[in-house]
Amino acid sequence: MTDGTSILVTGGAGYIGSHTCKALAASGYTPIAFDNLISGHKWAVKWGPLIEGDILDRAQLQGALRQYQPKAVMHFAAFADVGESVERPLDYYRNNVAGTLNLLEAMHEEGVNRLVFSSTCATYGIPQIVPIPESHPQNPINPYGTSKRINECMLQDVGASDDLRSISLRYFNAAGADPYGDIGEERHSEGHLIPLVLQVAAGQRSHITIFGTDYNTPDGTCVRDYIHVADLAEAHVLALEVLEKGDAFKCYNLGTGKGFSVREVVDTAISVTRRSIVAHEGPRRAGDPPCLVADPSRARDELGWKPRYNDLSEIIATAWNWNLSRQARRAAQTSNIDQPKVAF
Repeated sequence: MTDGTSILVTGGAGYIGSHTCKALAASGYTPIAFDNLISGHKWAVKWGPLIEGDILDRAQLQGALRQYQPKAVMHFAAFADVGESVERPLDYYRNNVAGTLNLLEAMHEEGVNRLVFSSTCATYGIPQIVPIPESHPQNPINPYGTSKRINECMLQDVGASDDLRSISLRYFNAAGADPYGDIGEERHSEGHLIPLVLQVAAGQRSHITIFGTDYNTPDGTCVRDYIHVADLAEAHVLALEVLEKGDAFKCYNLGTGKGFSVREVVDTAISVTRRSIVAHEGPRRAGDPPCLVADPSRARDELGWKPRYNDLSEIIATAWNWNLSRQARRAAQTSNIDQPKVAF
């Protein structure tokens, strides 16, 4: 079954994967979401079919590839929490590395040879140069970053041995939500700063903990480059369109080129939400570099990609609107469940 526009999206029910499925559909593709729903959601799959499957099951992957014969694969499925990776490294290597190996083997067997890979700035480790160019040495300091680095090595090696063409997109900090309110970030166990801060503003959490206040940064807290998820999604579609050109393997940074500290994120969230946000100070967290800011010029020059959301307030506002709408929907669902049934 193929019309030449199907794209298999592993992790397509997740945060970035679902936003990319929307962007693919808007560009005329049919996204096929492949997800085990451990961290993804059925409600986030709106622009194509959902296959419930696990990347650790090669037979399921091959079945999906055989059924839909996609033009390419976009690979998002991965565990993606830095702190958790330090505590559970074997889980990260099994899922992220073995899962990607399964996918590459399944693609080889089914003759699918185009891949856009969801990578990370965590492959760089502690930067020697800021902003960070793609040529920066890759010395990850946590298992999450190492797992993604290993995957990039596999893509390079496979591309050198057969006809696989792949693009690795190294994200900086994904944030925000679909500006139209269709989808947004919702995790069973949240570990990302902006959603956590907004949960405090919404009364869903008592406080936010700032991990480390003694870094060599302007205010002592970690600095990150926050990139809107809709901009990330657009970059994936652009990458898909240039897969046929150039080298067998290419990598691109996806960021705005501007960094914001943890304290700046908290202060901006207070301004956007107009609510108080209690922040406690804690010790440094293992595996956190002090500053990660992208040099995104290669993506601009070669993909024609330029982020539309460069203002932190605007990014946080889309996430806040999503949080409020999800709260309202959950409250309405609870109210409907609690309503007594009256017989006439």
